[in-house]
Amino acid sequence: MGLFGKKKEETKQSCCCGGNCNAETMAQAQTAKSEGASIKVLGSGCAKCNQLEAATKAALEQLGMDTTIDHVTDFTQIAAYGVMTTPALVVDGKVVSFGKVLKTDEVVKILQKVRG
Repeated sequence: MGLFGKKKEETKQSCCCGGNCNAETMAQAQTAKSEGASIKVLGSGCAKCNQLEAATKAALEQLGMDTTIDHVTDFTQIAAYGVMTTPALVVDGKVVSFGKVLKTDEVVKILQKVRG
C-alpha cells in the first residue's frame, strides 16, 4: 500500500509571485519600486484597495497636496516592497501601512508624520 510509504519530495519552487520570478522580473520590480509616483496603493484592485485609494485621495485634498497616486496591481512589484497582505500604502518608497483599509483621518496623520 502506498499510504505509509515514503513521501515524494516535491521540488516546488517557493516564489512570492506565483512562479514568475527570475532576475529580469525582479530587476523590473526594483526599478518600478524606486520610480514613479511618490504615493502608491498596493493591491489587486479589489474593493478594499479601492477604498484605501479613495481615502488617500481625500487626505491629499484635505492637506492641499497635489500628488498623483499610483495603484500597483503587479504581484512581483508588490512583493518587492516585502508586502504579503494587501491593501498597502507606500509613501516616498516606504511602506507605511498594510493589511487594512485606513480611514481618511488616519491617512492624513500618516502623511503629516512622513512628510512633515
